[in-house]
Amino acid sequence: MRWLQLLFVLLLVPLAACSLNRVSTYNITPHGSYTLDGGDVLRVTVYGEDTLSKTYKVDDDGLISFPLIGPVKVRGLTTVQAAAAIAAGLANGFMRDPNVAAEIDTYRPFFIQGAVKNAGQFPLVSGMTVRAAVSTAGGYSDTANRNRATIYRKLDDVMQKASVDLDYPIYPGDTVVIPERWF
Repeated sequence: MRWLQLLFVLLLVPLAACSLNRVSTYNITPHGSYTLDGGDVLRVTVYGEDTLSKTYKVDDDGLISFPLIGPVKVRGLTTVQAAAAIAAGLANGFMRDPNVAAEIDTYRPFFIQGAVKNAGQFPLVSGMTVRAAVSTAGGYSDTANRNRATIYRKLDDVMQKASVDLDYPIYPGDTVVIPERWF
């Protein structure tokens, strides 16, 4: 009988170790204002100048190539700040009091992997949640954990990770991982 108790304790120790959470997680709070980065497409309107009013893709260095003024750094700027930077460049010898507006034409993509039918890169729609991202990826696989997801998000040059529920908002550049269920 004593050996049965010892065997029972030996079996419980590995199970207890499995319950320890060895993954460090961070509290990822939703962003404030959306800031531009590589992969975004910006629609710029210069009032009274139809030849300058078009879409511009933000390159990997966070720049757009704008006629007359050349490269304009927009990484980390809001659309209002980007419009002001373009207007300042145009006012520097090219136009008198330019009126510029900027808006997002196409957001940079998000990524989804794990227990979904079609993992990969997808275009983001404003206001998208984890639940909508799973739908975009074709739904869950048969072995998916349908209650939780993990989001990897780069904030201030630091990759952060958080376990979230399905109604959590996602942002461009996020990687959503849907885990497998183990029971």
